[in-house]
Amino acid sequence: MRFAFTRWTGYAEDISWNGLDNLRSMAEQGILAGAIEATLTYAVIAMIVQNAFSLTLALALQRSDRVNSVFRALFFLPVLIAPVAAGYIWSAIVAPAGPLNRAIGLVVPGFDYAWLGHGLSALATTAFIDAWKWSGLTTLVYIAGLNAIPRSVIESATVDGANAWQRFWRIRLRLLAPAFTFTIVVTLIGALSAFDIIMATTRGGPGDATTVLNIAVFTQYGGGFFGTASALSLVVTALVAGIALPLIAFLRSREIEV
Repeated sequence: MRFAFTRWTGYAEDISWNGLDNLRSMAEQGILAGAIEATLTYAVIAMIVQNAFSLTLALALQRSDRVNSVFRALFFLPVLIAPVAAGYIWSAIVAPAGPLNRAIGLVVPGFDYAWLGHGLSALATTAFIDAWKWSGLTTLVYIAGLNAIPRSVIESATVDGANAWQRFWRIRLRLLAPAFTFTIVVTLIGALSAFDIIMATTRGGPGDATTVLNIAVFTQYGGGFFGTASALSLVVTALVAGIALPLIAFLRSREIEV
């Protein structure tokens, strides 16, 4: 931690205390605010997409039979792929001449879009890849949560006249609160620490659009600015702790015991 408050570079032998100069310098250059904004945007997109997709899959694959077991295994496969490999695979898929644009071109003739070449779409695409990579694991957590709901509660609601939507919205969703606590916190913290997928796809570009904090740390460290890299690492730690602890407390307070 103390290196975050020192003037430590690869261009001088001395390491001297400089207080908050590292953070002040990066704030003046726009690096700090830009990286925090990109990190938070990336994390929120990845968390929402991953949880929405995984919950939908869990509802579809909740029943244990051979067909659902095969689909569960298929959707779990991306979890076994290295993040860097997932990034390279999706780089090829979303390339301008890749299969995604060709598939869209069947419906919209002449469609041509560089998904990783524009700031907002690049950030959203890399966050989507992150969500896809880990959705299989989150799906299993939701399936376990759904199967832990007592069947008698669902049957009682059915007898009382609750339709499928009411049983989902008023019973299943609320009793899934412990699963939500785990998945939301884990996916959000994981996305706040993003690095591999972005390095394999955009390396922080175009411009600084996907330069999240860990990419900024890598850039500063690679440039020999070890003090500023340490300061950014400290910001990552503070951001994770500052978001995770209140979020866990809030989500735990909403859990219901049956």
